[in-house]
Order: sequence, then C-alpha cells, then structure tokens
Amino acid sequence: MAVQEARQGTGIEGMHEGGCTCGGCPHGVREGHRRAVAAFLRGRDEFAAGQGLPAAVAHSASASRQWVSEELTQRAEAVARRGRAEGETWLARLWLRTLATVWGAVLGLLLGEALSAVGAGWTGARTAALVAALVVAATLSAASWLHRARGGALAPVIGEDNRMSTSRTVAACWVLFVGYAVLLLAARLAAASGHAERDALISGLDLARGAGVVTVLAVVCGIAVLVRRVVGLRVVAQRLQKVPAHRPRAADLLTDDSGRGAFADIQYVAISAVALLFAAVRLARRPDQLPDLPWGLGVVVLVSAATYLAGKYAEGGRPVVLSVVRVREPGDLDGPIRTGDDIEIRGAGFVPPGAQSPDRLSRMVVRIGTVDVHVPLVPVTGGFSNPTDTSLTVPVPADVEPGAVEVQVVTAAGLATNRCIVQVTD
Repeated sequence: MAVQEARQGTGIEGMHEGGCTCGGCPHGVREGHRRAVAAFLRGRDEFAAGQGLPAAVAHSASASRQWVSEELTQRAEAVARRGRAEGETWLARLWLRTLATVWGAVLGLLLGEALSAVGAGWTGARTAALVAALVVAATLSAASWLHRARGGALAPVIGEDNRMSTSRTVAACWVLFVGYAVLLLAARLAAASGHAERDALISGLDLARGAGVVTVLAVVCGIAVLVRRVVGLRVVAQRLQKVPAHRPRAADLLTDDSGRGAFADIQYVAISAVALLFAAVRLARRPDQLPDLPWGLGVVVLVSAATYLAGKYAEGGRPVVLSVVRVREPGDLDGPIRTGDDIEIRGAGFVPPGAQSPDRLSRMVVRIGTVDVHVPLVPVTGGFSNPTDTSLTVPVPADVEPGAVEVQVVTAAGLATNRCIVQVTD
C-alpha cells in the first residue's frame, strides 16, 4: 500500500496507464492499447444491448444506428492508432531479442562442442565451427543494429503487408545454413597445413557432393522472389485483397492473412525444417564437405515448394455482388426500393482477409449511383452483424435520382466489385 501510494503521489502510475510520454517506453503503449481494446469491447456490447444511446436519437432506429456506427468508428480508429503505436514499439525492441537469440545459439553451440569433446578431445573442426558461428553471429548483429527500427535481423523476412513472409523466412534459413557451411570449410581450409588436407577440403565443395543442397537453395530463393512478384501483380490487377497488419507475428508463417491455418504454408515450413535438420546433422557428421542432401529428400522439398507456390496462385479473388434486395421488417409487404429504404447487398468477398477489425470494417463504402454511402457498423454481442463477408445493409440516400441505379461495393482493401443495376422509385 505504501509503495502504491508513493507511486500515485509522484504520478508514475498515471504516466504508465497508456499515456506515457517517456519516449519509447513499452509499458505506456502496451497498456494503452490493452485498455483501449477493453473499453471498445465494453462499449460495443453496451450498444448491442441498447444501452448508452442519447435521448435525441433513441426514438429513431435509423438515427440511433447511424449514431452508434459513428461512435464505434471513432473508437475503433483510436484503438487502431494505439495498436500501430504498440506495433512500432514492439518492432523497435525486437532487435534486442534477435541479438539475444543469435548469441544464445552461439553459446549453445559452444556448450555442445565442449560436452562432445570430453573424451574425444578438441579438434580443428570444432574450432572452425565455432569461428564460423561467430562470423555469422557478428554479421547478424550488425544487420540487427542497422535495421533496429524494423525488427532487427528479421527485417528482410517481414513483407510489405507487415507480416512475416513464409517464403522469405524459409529462403533466409537455407541461405544462413549454406553460408555457415561454406564459412566452416573456409575456416578449416585456412587452418589446414598439409596439401592433402587442403585438397580434400576443396573437393568437399564439388557440385557432385552438394548438388542436392544447392538445388534446394536455388529453388527456395526463386520461390521467395516469384511469390513476391505474383502477389504484387495480383494486388495491382485487383485479383487479390491485401490488408496490412499492425505488427508481424511468428504465427504468420503458418496462417493466412485472416489468422487461419494455411495448409500450403504449414507443409512448406514443416518439410523445410525437417530437411534443414537433416542437412545440419550431415554437416556435423562430415564437416569437411557440403552436406550431401539425398535427392529423395531434395525432391520432397521441391514438391513442397511447388505446392506452396500453387497455393499462392489459388488464394484470393475479387469481391462480387450477386443481388440487391429491399430490407423489410417482419410483417411488411414486399415493395419497390425507394429512397430512404434500407437495402441488403448480397454477394461474397466483401470483407478481405485480415480486415475483421472494426477500423477496417468501417472503411467499406457502397456506391449507389454517384453517391458514396459508408456501411454502418451494427454491433451484436461478440461482434458485428453488419458488414459481413456475404451481405451489407445500407440506406438509400435521398440524393439518389429515381430510376435505374448502379450499386457497387468498395472494400477495405480498395477493391471494387462488379456493378449491379437496381430500380429506385420515388
């Protein structure tokens, strides 16, 4: 109690409740984002239960819906700002974690070599392996410092959508492994004293011995470049919807943009990890040559890479409008669409993967003729009933001219659906 009172008296507790101004303090942005999310969820559930509405709009269903939507949109934007700030702070601190992981791996290698050398003695191969590890660790440390604002050593494997890229991560792991193997041979070659030993080490780099590893390395690097090109072209051609994430996560390697597990990604990561582990064991057993990856295992990796690439070609799709109908209350008679009526737009692909957050949902727009109508957020306990991936409900504005009118949906990713012609009467 005394400590808490002292903190309250000095204002320290208030500074770290989400509005911290200490410059880069992680506690302020993290706590602020957590509190903002909790407050938004409470407000959404209250509005869903009909609580918190001002008396001026409570008498009108359309007015109360519009007021709730605007209020939730403003709160969602505040939550999104805090989320982006928390993500930037997390990235800025990530380089220290990458440094600790890299040097922890070097320490683990040293301990493993020391334990395995008991009884067998210390050899030149163990020294070369440790020297190669130190060189790789120093290189990664320098890269972490240069890219410390973008995640340290993980910056090259973070995609343009601010997610961990599966193809880049797999390719980076193979590049690091092959680079470490070559450095190991170079260190042994530098310490070799006899011609026979030097010739044996040089022959260990022959393509006939390392053809499997070299082929897998070429394929996974080509897949990383090709996937980036494919995704970029599909986004530009409006055949794929990509919504940036607030920050990268390790789960991005195994999931799609919406957070669901993706088979193509999971099998690619799993098979690549198994092949890397096998190659590492081969290198530990024969440190005088590139690991001779069997062609059977190499072909398995190639099939896995082809499956991953095919999955990238198959994912995505344009949103589409199937029909537009007038919304009627139970008991109302069917009738034509008039200005001021609510219309339900039915289709598919309205909510892009990764756009389930309220700030993304509130950016959806329906073009009715020449008028842009923002899709209102309709809260229910635990989520939103509007908009959804298959239907949108919006009012027909009074500015719409009677007659044949085009209806088009613009999603949060900026993609427009095909147009649907409806008839609006006076």
